[in-house]
Amino acid sequence: MFVDMVTARHYEERLQEEYLEGKQPAFDISAGPIPGELHLAAGQEAAAAGVCQHLRDDDTVTAPHRPHHVAIAKGVDLKRMTAEIFGRETGLGKGKGGHMHLFDPDVNFACSGIIAEGCPPAAGAGLAAKKRNTDSVAVAYLGEGAIDQGAFLESLNFAAVHDLPVVFVIEDNDWAISMPKERVTDVEDGSQRAGGFDMPGVRVDQDDAVAVYDAAAEAVGRARDRNGPTVMEVQVHRRMGHFMGDPESYRPEEDQEAAAERDSIERLTADLRAHGVENVAIEELREKAHERVEEAIKWAKDQPQPDPEDAYEDMWVNPPSGVTDTEPEFDLAGGDD
Repeated sequence: MFVDMVTARHYEERLQEEYLEGKQPAFDISAGPIPGELHLAAGQEAAAAGVCQHLRDDDTVTAPHRPHHVAIAKGVDLKRMTAEIFGRETGLGKGKGGHMHLFDPDVNFACSGIIAEGCPPAAGAGLAAKKRNTDSVAVAYLGEGAIDQGAFLESLNFAAVHDLPVVFVIEDNDWAISMPKERVTDVEDGSQRAGGFDMPGVRVDQDDAVAVYDAAAEAVGRARDRNGPTVMEVQVHRRMGHFMGDPESYRPEEDQEAAAERDSIERLTADLRAHGVENVAIEELREKAHERVEEAIKWAKDQPQPDPEDAYEDMWVNPPSGVTDTEPEFDLAGGDD
């Protein structure tokens, strides 16, 4: 868990540096080596590491628009994921999906930029596992701002009715984009949503990887033993803005400072020391994790850009009824017809 968390934290910090290149002093979202939006999850690592330690490659994980820590904990290919973020043709989606639409079938991981939309596919994966009579499970990650979305609530109902091996993990970072949680939802504890669907709900009040691991052991074990779904909520802390370039003018300075002080990696480091792990061993693990990140970024930046014509590949279209393969004739010169 420590290695996954340190890898994810350094990865996010390095992506922040790469992303901001060329975008300042006047923020230009289209400039730099990583154009478009970028949502980082520094401070949320414990929720990923503590759960994914219980998972196998054949288990399915879906993540939201803040996915990198979960992808790393699930074992997604770091080099190809980084290439995808940089829009290179060797990326997981040939550079077409970007950081919010990662997909790695080797470890059954996917994410979506649409709020709570990872929940229905996770429920579907749980149904598939049940019909195939396997013991694989599915885990759907979502934010606390997503617990009022229909996709989440319908997935809870579907999973409950069909008794599916699914764990729904809510990452509560206190902010639904720019709104504090108490202004957008009616419950302080998102795991209470489970009660309306007659399934267990549990909340981990600190971003403590060991506490998350213990709670996930029961939830994932219940799913793997075919005893139905669970809702977990984990308190985490967003150390960065909702997206890179977010001025966070809505967020009190003291809240940002408090988030920076609540460091799950430092907490786990203290646990390791308490269990007799020497500082030199801890630093070796940290250094190897940093080296892995630097290698992935360097590799990704050296990869070729996709050919613009590739935009027409891997596309699926359902033509209207009656349309044939014959190319239509258009007067591109703007004639009378």
